[in-house]
Amino acid sequence: MWAQQVQARAPLADVAVIATQDADHVEPAVALARQGYHLLLEKPMATSEADCERIVDAAEEAGVLLAVCHVLRYTPYSRRLKALVDGGRIGDVVSVEHLEPVGWWHQAHSYVRGNWRREDTSTFMLMAKSCHDLDWLTHLIGRPVERVSSFGGLYEFRAERRPEGAADRCLDCAVEASCPYSAPRIYLPLLEEPDRVWPLSVVTAERSEEGVLAALREGPYGRCVYACDNDVVDHQVVSLEYRGGVTASFTMTAFTPSDFRRTRVFGTRGSIEGDGRSITVHDFVDGGSEVIEVESGAGATADDGHGGGDQGLVDAFVEAVATGKVGHILSSGRESLATHRLVWAAEYARRSGTVVSVDDGSGSRV
Repeated sequence: MWAQQVQARAPLADVAVIATQDADHVEPAVALARQGYHLLLEKPMATSEADCERIVDAAEEAGVLLAVCHVLRYTPYSRRLKALVDGGRIGDVVSVEHLEPVGWWHQAHSYVRGNWRREDTSTFMLMAKSCHDLDWLTHLIGRPVERVSSFGGLYEFRAERRPEGAADRCLDCAVEASCPYSAPRIYLPLLEEPDRVWPLSVVTAERSEEGVLAALREGPYGRCVYACDNDVVDHQVVSLEYRGGVTASFTMTAFTPSDFRRTRVFGTRGSIEGDGRSITVHDFVDGGSEVIEVESGAGATADDGHGGGDQGLVDAFVEAVATGKVGHILSSGRESLATHRLVWAAEYARRSGTVVSVDDGSGSRV
C-alpha cells in the first residue's frame, strides 16, 4: 500500500522522515527511497536483519542519503569526548565502562505499560532502547567488535513481584501510595510543567487533572506494572571485545533516575569520566586532572532533545542534503546495519548463554 501511494505521485520534497513504529519502518523507507527521497530514519532501522538490509539496499540503489537517528553521536558532549579520544589525550584506549540509566518511571512508562513493552509488537529491549549505546561505543572506540556476551532479564515487572493487596489499576490500589511506579504520582505532577510535552502527551490529549485521571482509569498507562503484558528485560549487561583486544562493558538498567549516560574510558596515558554534562580527564604523566564543562542546552530525555543530539542530527542531515557532502552524517547506512547486527548478536548471546563471534551475518540468529 505504501509503495502504491508513493509511486502514484511525484516527490513532494527532498527528504522524508520515517518515524512510524519500529515494525513499520521498512515499507515506507523502501518506497520513499525509490522515489528519490533522502531518508532520516528513526532507530532501530527495522525489527529484522532482512528488513534492515532491504532499507540499506534501497537507499544505495536509489543513490539517496540515509541517516539513522543515532542521536548520541551528534551531541556536543559526544563530539568533544570523541575528539579527546581520537587526539590521543589518554593514549591508547584499553577498556570502557558505559551505563545507560533508563530511569524507573521511564521503564514503567515505555517498556512496561507502553508501546515497547512486548517483543512481538515491537522488538527486544536492547534493540529498542540501547542500539543507540552499542552504536555509540563502536563510534567512540573506532574498532569493530569481534566477540560479545550478555546477561540480563526481567526482574521486577512481573506477577511474582506484585505486592500483596495490589489492584490491577493504580487508581483502585490500596498500596499505590507506597509504590515507586504509581501512575498518578508519575503523571499528575506533569500538569504543573506546561512547557513539557512528553511523556504526558502519550497518555492523553486532555491536559487536565480530569483528563489524566480518565486516561489512567481506562487506558494502558494506569495499569499496575505487575499486571501488564510486558516481556522485555529491565536490566542487561553486555561485554564486548573489539579488534586488537580492547574491551568494553555496557549496562542498561531500569533502576535509576532518568539521566544522562555515564562513561569511563581507560587509556594507557590517562582516563576519562563523563556524565553527559562534563568530562574529567586524568593525566597519568603529571597526575593532574582537567574538568571540561560541555554546554548542550538540552536535557537527557526525548522531551529535552537528548542532550542536543536531536538538533545536531537534524542540522547534520540538512547540511548533507544541501551540500551533497555525506560526511556530515556520522554513520552510513552500512555502518548502522553493522551496529544493528551487533545488537542482534548480543541478544543471541544473552538468550543462548554463549560468547558470540561477531561477523557480517551473526545477528540473524535472534
